[in-house]
Amino acid sequence: MILSRALHLTLFAGALLVVSASGQSAKPASPPRASAIPRLADGKPNFNGIWQAIGGADVDLQDHAADKYAPGAESVVQEHTIPYHLGAQEQREQNFAQRNDLDPVTTKCNLPGVPRITYARNLPFQIFQLPKGDKITLLYEYAESHRFLYTNGTPHPPGHINWYLGDSRAKWEGDTLVVDSVDFLNDLWLDHAGDYTSPELHVVERYKLIDADHLDYNVEIDDPKVYSKPWHIDLVLYRRTEKNFQLLDYVCYAFPYEKYYP
Repeated sequence: MILSRALHLTLFAGALLVVSASGQSAKPASPPRASAIPRLADGKPNFNGIWQAIGGADVDLQDHAADKYAPGAESVVQEHTIPYHLGAQEQREQNFAQRNDLDPVTTKCNLPGVPRITYARNLPFQIFQLPKGDKITLLYEYAESHRFLYTNGTPHPPGHINWYLGDSRAKWEGDTLVVDSVDFLNDLWLDHAGDYTSPELHVVERYKLIDADHLDYNVEIDDPKVYSKPWHIDLVLYRRTEKNFQLLDYVCYAFPYEKYYP
C-alpha cells in the first residue's frame, strides 16, 4: 500500500509538471523591457536608422489573392474592412477596375501621400532624430522625398494647404511618437487597389519600438467625406541591419526616358 501511495503521488506530481509546462507555453511572450529599447541621451526612444515595410499593403490594404502582378497578402486594416460611405464605395470599385490606368503613383509617379509613402513599393526610408531636437526628419527612397515631423509644439499653419505629404506635427506619449498630419491635396490613393481619400483627410500615425529592430506602425485614417468612421492600419516596420546598407535612387518619373538615354 505504501508503494502504491508513493506511485500515486509520483504520477500526480508529474501531471502537475505537465500542466505547468503547458500553461507556460500558452502564455503570450512578455513585452520588451524598457531597458531593451535603445534611447537617446534625452531618454527618448532612438528611432535612428533605415526602416522598411514588408508585405502587400501597397498592392491592397485588405485581403487579396495573388495574380500575375503581385503575390497575395492578408489585410493590414485593423477593422479588417474599410468603412466607406455608400457612394464612396462605388468610387473605390471604379478605381479598382481601372487601377492600372488610374493609380496616381504607378501611372503619374506622384508622391504617394501619407501613410502610403511608408509602405509604397516596400521601399525603405530613413529616420533622423537628435536629442532634444525640434523636429524629426524622414527621408524616403521613393523619389528622394522627405518629411519634417515638428516636435516643438507649434500648431498646423492656418487654412488648407495642398501638400502631397501634408503638414505633420508630432508629440511624445510615453515611448510612442504620435504624428498628426493634415493639409493633403486631392487625388491620393492609399494603395494600388483604389482606396482613396479627399482633402479632408486627417492622419494620426503612432510609431512605437517593439524592440531594437522592429517598429509598430499604427495609423488612424479619418476622412468624413469618404469614410463613415475613422479606421486603422497596423503593420510592422523592420530595421535594415546589413552592413553599409543605404538608401538608393528611385526616381519613378525618370524611367520612361531610359529609351532616349540608354
